[in-house]
Amino acid sequence: MSHLTGTRAFAAITAAFLIVMTGVTLPTPMYGFYQADFGFSLSTVTVIYAVYAAGVLAALLLFGRWSDVLGRRPLLLAGLAATIVSDVVFLAADATWTLMVARVLSGLSAGVFVGTATAAVVEAAPPAWRDRAPIVATAANIGGLGLGPIAAAALVEAFPWPTHLTFAVHLVLSAAAVLAIVAVPETAPREPGARPQLQRPSVPAAARSTFVGAAIAGFAGFAVSGLLTAVSPRFVVQALDDPGHVVQVLVVTLFFAASVAGQIVLRRLSTDVAADLGCALLTIGVLVLVWALAVDSFVLLVVAALVGGVGQGLSFSKGLASILGKVAPHERAGVSSAFFVVAYVAISLPVIGEGIAAQHWGLTGSSMAFSLGVAALAALALVTLVIDQRRTARG
Repeated sequence: MSHLTGTRAFAAITAAFLIVMTGVTLPTPMYGFYQADFGFSLSTVTVIYAVYAAGVLAALLLFGRWSDVLGRRPLLLAGLAATIVSDVVFLAADATWTLMVARVLSGLSAGVFVGTATAAVVEAAPPAWRDRAPIVATAANIGGLGLGPIAAAALVEAFPWPTHLTFAVHLVLSAAAVLAIVAVPETAPREPGARPQLQRPSVPAAARSTFVGAAIAGFAGFAVSGLLTAVSPRFVVQALDDPGHVVQVLVVTLFFAASVAGQIVLRRLSTDVAADLGCALLTIGVLVLVWALAVDSFVLLVVAALVGGVGQGLSFSKGLASILGKVAPHERAGVSSAFFVVAYVAISLPVIGEGIAAQHWGLTGSSMAFSLGVAALAALALVTLVIDQRRTARG
């Protein structure tokens, strides 16, 4: 029997969402410790970071629609089980391959939660929160990604056991989240006789031109977020003398915080205007990142994170909204799946390529080239969206 209802159930599901997404970025301040302990290269750091995208993609494609059939709670509990096992593997990690296993498990948990928890948060919202529920879900999702590095860095800096304490704390929080989810009512009861199906990515012809522009922007935004999450602490170390662990992860934390803030503050902008503005800000932010790397400026790194973060948030959320606005309700799941596949490919493969390039040409030079490519993609996305909007306006 459910013990949490109304606002308490809404808060419990939101908190569980935040906890799972925080776990995705917890390792960010620890990669240096792992590299020293296990002796792997910079390119391996980027692989360890990016391999979680394989787990996300598998979860999205295999389990994306299952909560519509089985109910939200079973999938939320499965996602929490994956994040708990991930924490246990991190705690026991004694080789590079175990870190990769832990990251894949973390990706599975995030992939299950992204769709299921977003729907559950909206469905569980009491009347007073109904209109704000989508923003709350976004804040839990992206805000968790931003909270992970700063929370882990604070624990690493203040306490011993740098590669273990954080995951022990997260394990306890995840276990508490399991108890909370068990106590909330089901928001989408199981359909009698319905069976789970694979979620096949698809883009109807009516939305393809819009999808191209929005997907390019989404690819650019997720690529730069992947770069900052994987190696921005090294950028900060190059720009400052002996920064603490909290300062090292400040850039990536500000990026995700700006992404959430931009979506909240500018939510009343029309979809087309916001998508275009997002692409423009993402282009500018990434160009500032190139400048920051060229002159080793921490201040410019912060500016790049803030401007690029707002651009990423707007271009992603409004880009997806512009696509969904052109398809029928029964086509939305397939289109969303296709969009997220593009996004999570962007957060993995380009970052791995950046790590390999850094081995040959150095981190700064390869990151500048990477960022210039991302800026070009964001600018291309802006041009593509504007052309599509004008074509639509002409009828």
